[in-house]
Amino acid sequence: MNKKRDRLEIIHDILYSIREKAGVVKQTHILYKSNLSHQMLVEYVGELIDKSFIVEKEDKKGKNHYELTDKGHNYLSDYKTIRNFVDSYGLN
Repeated sequence: MNKKRDRLEIIHDILYSIREKAGVVKQTHILYKSNLSHQMLVEYVGELIDKSFIVEKEDKKGKNHYELTDKGHNYLSDYKTIRNFVDSYGLN
């Protein structure tokens, strides 16, 4: 039985999917990689933009894409540290 992801893990999945595509990714890719509904993705992306984890930019063709900020990169690094800590003590 799969456990439900918590909020921090969902944020990690979104930020990781952006980093995985060299930091420039469209919303559809994030949607598939983070396994969220469109409504949930819009809510999380909006919050991540408001809190400066990601920025939304427009390319030359007028298409929007997302990029990680330094704060987003730091979150991924800190999340990995916390996951390693939790896993090392068998607290997961």
